[in-house]
Amino acid sequence: MVASENNPLINIDKAHIDKPHIDKPHQVDLDRCVHCGLCLNACPTYRDLGVEMDSPRGRIYQMARVAAGEPINDTYREHIDLCLACRACETACPSGVPYGRLIEDARAEIETNTKRGWFTRNARAFLFGRLLPSPALLTAAGALLYLYQASGLQKIVRAIGLPRLLGPLGDREALLPDAEIPFFFREYGKVFPAHGKQRYRVAFVAGCVANVSFARLNEATVRVLQANGCEVVIPAAQTCCGALHVHAGIRDIARRLARRNIDAFLEGGYDAIITNAAGCGSTLKEYGELLAHDRDYATRALQFSALTRDVTEFLASIELNPVMQPVNATVTYQDSCHLAHGQKIRGAPRQLLRAVPGLKFREMPMADACCGSAGIYNALHTDMSLRILEKKMASVDTVSAQIVATANPGCMLQLRAGVRKWGGKDVRVAHVIEILDEAYRLPDKK
Repeated sequence: MVASENNPLINIDKAHIDKPHIDKPHQVDLDRCVHCGLCLNACPTYRDLGVEMDSPRGRIYQMARVAAGEPINDTYREHIDLCLACRACETACPSGVPYGRLIEDARAEIETNTKRGWFTRNARAFLFGRLLPSPALLTAAGALLYLYQASGLQKIVRAIGLPRLLGPLGDREALLPDAEIPFFFREYGKVFPAHGKQRYRVAFVAGCVANVSFARLNEATVRVLQANGCEVVIPAAQTCCGALHVHAGIRDIARRLARRNIDAFLEGGYDAIITNAAGCGSTLKEYGELLAHDRDYATRALQFSALTRDVTEFLASIELNPVMQPVNATVTYQDSCHLAHGQKIRGAPRQLLRAVPGLKFREMPMADACCGSAGIYNALHTDMSLRILEKKMASVDTVSAQIVATANPGCMLQLRAGVRKWGGKDVRVAHVIEILDEAYRLPDKK
């Protein structure tokens, strides 16, 4: 197993196992907040709105009131729901408040105590319970999206300005990902040999939507790992990681998905379990918390999380293959929130970019400020998401980069929408791994 100071294998407190567990903010976490206010400027919603109840401190105050017996009402739901869960406040907090855990626990408590309307209830049940865990349904949805885009209908819709007439719905259309044929699901169950001498044996977590909309990124990830001496296994039994479920407070389904992934990956004898999505990685590394009260899976969940590595984290921890072609471009880097604040990984992506010959790296101002993607936040709170994105694009403009690199597919979608709306047509958004893949692939022979 490749060591990582960001992901230690800790001993589980066996006294917790089989104790009754309720998903809600726990007093020990709430009590760590001293209400100093150092989190305020780190919070995207507070910076935009200036409303105390839409700051981490204000939200924790509201959680404490609910814990003291106040009922969960619509106002509380709105303030909790408007949080991006970017966890920038965790980085700013001198008291070590586990805000990410608190906001997820609060949403789980809200989910348990909220009766939603028929349409919302069934839409959420379909999205979280059926679509995201199902390769068949994701493939069908991806095929429809591909037809919409490949037929030219999307270009016509955008050319005639229809999205502008649809208001918020039109803004959501601008955030649609591309459907990338062929989908990555076809690689499930395969083993890709290392190029040259094998140094590691790793398993790759392919995600859910990423199999449809980031199939080429997944393929690039496999190639870069192969180029660095890794045999790469794509376990056929893997499923959605459950990150979107956890962020939405739907813990029961998230736990089922976590158990399936643990069964699919843990006994494979891998040196590492690799993900190229920072949002997924943050949840995968927290399976130990998610299943802490599960007698059968608590210890195994910690073992799984201890093996999990973001692909940039893994590559930066080994001796990187230096045989690369030059990538002659000016590149800046946007920190994914769940990589920088959730997993505390900042240096690894920058280290990899600086290792690419010909590449000129320029640091972006406020690189770790949220871009507004936050899972499906940009679809649920599109107006706020775009306001946050506009500020991010202003930071991008200051560095005059040809490529904006990041380490999370959700951020890539958001930044691409920002480039279309506010950026230059020559600016490209890419995953760090895609840039490495370009450097490792030989030029076409003529």
